Amino acid sequence: ISAKLGLGSNILRADALPVDNDGQDHRANIEAVEKADGFAEVFPEHKFAIVKILQKRNHITGMTGDGVNDAPALKQADVGIAVSGATDAARAAADLVLTAPGLSVITNAIEEARRIFERMNAYAIYRISETIRIMFFVVLAMVFFDFYPITAIMIILLAFFNDVPIMTIAYDHTGLEKNPVRWDMHQVITVATAMGAVGVVGSFGMLLIAMDWLHLDVAQIQTYVFLKMAIAGHLVLFVARTKRHFWERPWPAPIMVWSAVITKLAATLLAAYGFGLITPITWPEIALIWGYSFASALLTDWVKVQVYRHLAQKTPRHRGFLARLQKSLHAFGRR
Repeated sequence: ISAKLGLGSNILRADALPVDNDGQDHRANIEAVEKADGFAEVFPEHKFAIVKILQKRNHITGMTGDGVNDAPALKQADVGIAVSGATDAARAAADLVLTAPGLSVITNAIEEARRIFERMNAYAIYRISETIRIMFFVVLAMVFFDFYPITAIMIILLAFFNDVPIMTIAYDHTGLEKNPVRWDMHQVITVATAMGAVGVVGSFGMLLIAMDWLHLDVAQIQTYVFLKMAIAGHLVLFVARTKRHFWERPWPAPIMVWSAVITKLAATLLAAYGFGLITPITWPEIALIWGYSFASALLTDWVKVQVYRHLAQKTPRHRGFLARLQKSLHAFGRR
């Protein structure tokens, strides 16, 4: 039955598992438990011992049960789950109590939790990369070009235009990891830093085009920068939401797409007509910004994919880089 369900055929019987009540056993039995696909003819003491053995092998264990004899294993497990109709003793020992029959609610909860995690991970990467892009670009532009590349009202408008699509990330479609997921801040910081660096370079490229090629005045340059940040910021959100190329599945949720489209169009109309808030620019100039922003997003996406591939290799060189980066961040945080 287990093999037909795709759970594996390596099933251990209780008599092949001579363990005592506290889970202590020789190494062969511990390895046998870890490699097993299931267990048969077990008693309560076997359940408790199996949980302890798996925990000693650094596994996060879950245990389901409904009777009094399941209470010790439920309490020992990292996540004890009392099924619907369980006894009071099992409910008291469990961490979770299911109110609906069946085990599908467990898988549904795990899948939804992993989707939420992916959304949080994407948001963290997006927010860090955008902070790097805006902060470094604005500060360096002020230092080297001696003018404000963006006005206070533009910063407020950017915050509004960017926050609307960000709120819809809670409804985004995400991939479903087959294995348990956990926070990897080394990965988040590395990917976000790479994306942010590309954004800084791209923003300076747009600034130089406006200054040296189009020879615009300061007010028009500020509108250029505003529209570039508004469009590129939304595109980076789509780049950050997946480890693959942004045009591959899973595709973003419609509400996320439409919110980005509407806010980008609003920013474009504002740049074209000003409405007394900013200095308007021409439609050909707006088309140039749109094309440049999409090209920058493609480059950012390519860099992101390459960084993820490099991280997946877990090379010694990368581990050394992460150690140096973490040390620098800790030193900066103490200041």
